[in-house]
Amino acid sequence: MISQEKKSKVVEQLQSNKTDTGSAAVQVGIFTERIKELTEHLKTNKHDFMARRGLLQLVGKRKRLLQYIAAKDGQAYLSLIKDLGIRR
Repeated sequence: MISQEKKSKVVEQLQSNKTDTGSAAVQVGIFTERIKELTEHLKTNKHDFMARRGLLQLVGKRKRLLQYIAAKDGQAYLSLIKDLGIRR
């Protein structure tokens, strides 16, 4: 589970205004941090299939949100994936 400090740091980095805590870009950032943590967990616990399933679900949610951002504003999409360091 992502810690509150990491989550608030991601929200601070990606929010568009002071009260923005749930925009698509912020959600993608939070999902990316959770995906990183689950990936590290699965490197040591190879047979944790429920965590693997949760990871695949998170990747799917993030993919759908990124598609939404790309359709809405292509430049914002490119800058977001560059900031988060994820592949296109």
